[in-house]
Amino acid sequence: MRFFENLNYNFLGLRKVTYLISGTLFLLGVIAALIRGFHFGIDFKGGTEIVLQFEKPINIGDVRIDVENIGLGNLEVKTFGSETGVMIRTELQVIPAEVYPKVITGIEKQIEELMPGVPRTIVDSSASSITYAFQNPDTANQIIDGLFSAGFQSGRVSEEPDNVEMIVSVGIADWIKENLRDKITDNSFTVLKEDRVGPKIGDELKRDAVLAIFFALLAILVYLAFRFKFIFAFAAVAALFHDVLITLGLFALLYGLIPGLNLDIDLTVVAAFLTLVGYSINDTVIVFDRIRENLKIHKTRPLFDIINTSVSQTMSRTILTGGTTLLTVLVLLIFGGEVLRVFAFTLFFGIIIGTYSSIFVASTLVYEYATKYKKKVEF
Repeated sequence: MRFFENLNYNFLGLRKVTYLISGTLFLLGVIAALIRGFHFGIDFKGGTEIVLQFEKPINIGDVRIDVENIGLGNLEVKTFGSETGVMIRTELQVIPAEVYPKVITGIEKQIEELMPGVPRTIVDSSASSITYAFQNPDTANQIIDGLFSAGFQSGRVSEEPDNVEMIVSVGIADWIKENLRDKITDNSFTVLKEDRVGPKIGDELKRDAVLAIFFALLAILVYLAFRFKFIFAFAAVAALFHDVLITLGLFALLYGLIPGLNLDIDLTVVAAFLTLVGYSINDTVIVFDRIRENLKIHKTRPLFDIINTSVSQTMSRTILTGGTTLLTVLVLLIFGGEVLRVFAFTLFFGIIIGTYSSIFVASTLVYEYATKYKKKVEF
């Protein structure tokens, strides 16, 4: 980037403008968080998340109506990826007691269609499965294969040749499938995934995620305090808080405004934030290193000029690194699929904000401290 080789720009002269930009973005994020709130994924909220893949494009409104009154309470239904994907969420972990007999009736009905009057006994049942015993292995195998072909999660209890028992899943996904199968007859579908997380586990994951980010920032603070000076460490960590909080605010601000993009906060987002912290601090350390070098060389030069010169000298590297990384993340955002899209979204905007903070926030905080308290920064 030869355009930036001899750059000598007054970055600190724009600090009031950057304060206004950062303050506005932060305020918008806080207002959005208070009014709209954050939408947590199944990792943190607990419950069951089911993803269905249809053969042909599906009207999400029709699916929402079809599952509205099936006894599972309030269900969240939305598009997953393309027009053929549907995500259904519920806070329930298992089939409700009043719905359980209906599921069993559906299984019994299918068994009767496969083999009318076949002798069978229920040897075990739980909130998530029911186990049948038949008179001989051939009958058991035929019923198992027939139920599986009909869309039930059926299987053998044992792989022994004389096995006569069959276990059938009685999950929320099975009840949803059974209802949709009757109502959507011209568009077959499969269950891509069914995730269940207990509310206690969700709370623990949420707490651990916050602690992970906090200790990462604390470790960076300690490391930079030894490598530079405490004010540099404080400014760098403050800039990281700036990056994380503004990026987090985008989740509340943009939720539901970008079609096909799931902006729920889950463990993938936490991984993206930790990646962002590492990326952003790397840019900031490069600038701080150049400031330290210039302070050693130009001992009598004003700190204002040294910071401007240092940021200008590292601008080529900052733009090259940020630009190439953004291109990679943009490809991931467009072509990475639904699972990686929210990770790429977090990094894409986080890298832009992190690059901005490395140029305009971290070094500015060092200068403001030295000016306000009349401290001479030297190494």
